[in-house]
Amino acid sequence: MMRLSRYGGNPNLGVYSAANESLAIISPDASEEFVKDVEEALGVSSIMTTVAGSFVVGSLVAMNSRCAVVSGLAEDAEIDKISSDIEVYVLHSRFNAAGNNILVNDHGAVVNPKIDDRNLEMIGKALGVRCVRSLIAGMDTVGSACKATNKGAICHPRTSDAEMQLISETLNVEVRRTTLNHGSGLLGPCLIANTRGAVVGDTTTPIEMGKLEDALFLY
Repeated sequence: MMRLSRYGGNPNLGVYSAANESLAIISPDASEEFVKDVEEALGVSSIMTTVAGSFVVGSLVAMNSRCAVVSGLAEDAEIDKISSDIEVYVLHSRFNAAGNNILVNDHGAVVNPKIDDRNLEMIGKALGVRCVRSLIAGMDTVGSACKATNKGAICHPRTSDAEMQLISETLNVEVRRTTLNHGSGLLGPCLIANTRGAVVGDTTTPIEMGKLEDALFLY
């Protein structure tokens, strides 16, 4: 299922929420309508929390079915709340905006090349996947440039063929270039998605919706 939505008037709804196959983490100031869109389209339950006292939880959390990697600035009460539903790894790094710096599904992860060796190893262990470093479309914020589920992935239009091949091999999915939100190549902020559905910013065009549906196999 695909659904157009927005978060408090903002079509960049992926900034404020993150999801895996069974759970969505959503900023606590979300409207009931937005929470309903997420739960129904993705077939998940949800928890409402800030991370590091901030509403931009989608930028600060990267998650697959096994674990949620959260910013090292997260408060104890926030970690406790998230860990009641999923294992948590706290990312202590200068690049601790996990959602921006980690592209992950249940098969693999691509991370910001500037993340150090220790955190690379610990992220892989926590998520239960192989991690590789790479730029995507020349950007180190790989979670902003690309979005993946266990069925498919979409990436920034400037993503190179070599980068697409690396993403495909690491995450074990097909990868397609597209834009969302009427021409934005920064795809991570534009949506939240899993294998059952996607909630997309409501400025996304019908052509972009069709490309997303094909790429993530949301027929």
